[in-house]
Amino acid sequence: MDENKRILESSKLMEEEKIENSLRPQTLDDFIGQNKLKEIFKIYIEAAKKRKEALDHCLFYSPPGLGKTTLSHIIAKEMGVNLTMTSGPALTQKADLATLLTNLREGDIFFIDEIHRMPYIIEEYIYPAMEDFKLDIIIGQGPSAKVVKLPIPRFTLIGATTRAGLLSGPLRDRFGIIGHLDFYNLDDLMLIVRRSSAIMNMGIDDDAVKEIALRSRGTPRIVNRLLRRVRDFAEIKGCRINKEIAQIALGALEVDNAGLDKMDRYLLNAIVSKFNGGPVGVDSLSIAISEDVDTITDVYEPYLIQLGFMARTNRGRIVTEAGYKHLGIKYKKEIKNELL
Repeated sequence: MDENKRILESSKLMEEEKIENSLRPQTLDDFIGQNKLKEIFKIYIEAAKKRKEALDHCLFYSPPGLGKTTLSHIIAKEMGVNLTMTSGPALTQKADLATLLTNLREGDIFFIDEIHRMPYIIEEYIYPAMEDFKLDIIIGQGPSAKVVKLPIPRFTLIGATTRAGLLSGPLRDRFGIIGHLDFYNLDDLMLIVRRSSAIMNMGIDDDAVKEIALRSRGTPRIVNRLLRRVRDFAEIKGCRINKEIAQIALGALEVDNAGLDKMDRYLLNAIVSKFNGGPVGVDSLSIAISEDVDTITDVYEPYLIQLGFMARTNRGRIVTEAGYKHLGIKYKKEIKNELL
């Protein structure tokens, strides 16, 4: 790759990251949506601060982009402590985990993204750290080896996952606080569009706000991404963001009026054309569309099921009558499978 091109692409990525960070809310009051979860966390945080204790371990689960990482940043700031971040797949050695935990300070937040992908050997190693705030260190080898318990600061582990069902029971039971983040409603998404556009000093009409919110799959991360792309079109046209510009930009991105992108429609069409509308197992579907099973179940399915375009039955995935209607295909049969 040309050096100048590489520098420009790197600069663009840094700019995108800078914008993304600027849009991230800093307090629970700034965090839009998830009202029930916010209210109980205000109580948990105030109670922990009053007792001068670390917050209990927390587990957040939801589809991607709904605010698990952002909420962890906010909790650390509200508690007045540091945040150390890693991911489940990155923790391959006990020494990696020991290094991170021993560098924490009293009350700090230790955040593990994709915690369901943490190796089992690491999971077992973290149990005494979560319960007793001690690490089991093995000294020596063979018959003379002995286990020494190394004290570590009292910390809060926050785990984030898109697949809570893959967590083992013993790990899940060690979290004192478990929170589920739901897809966002239209009103909250519109508030996010207005807040983000104000931060980026963008003029935007009310009907454009609604247009972007409607197509964002109920997800703040996507609503901000779409807003930035609409802004690009508005800047080139030299005008304020209005509904027409929003529709042109979103059309270019192939995002339809229900928030489905090209891949969503491809998945639904594959079930209809290749499997007669279903039912079809997710493994067969994965092969048919050349997409990873985890991506189907974590990224595409939740929103399609929420819209009622797809359903999971005891025999596999089906496209519903609403899904056929959205694709503009005549619904040929009634699915009688019992839904899960």
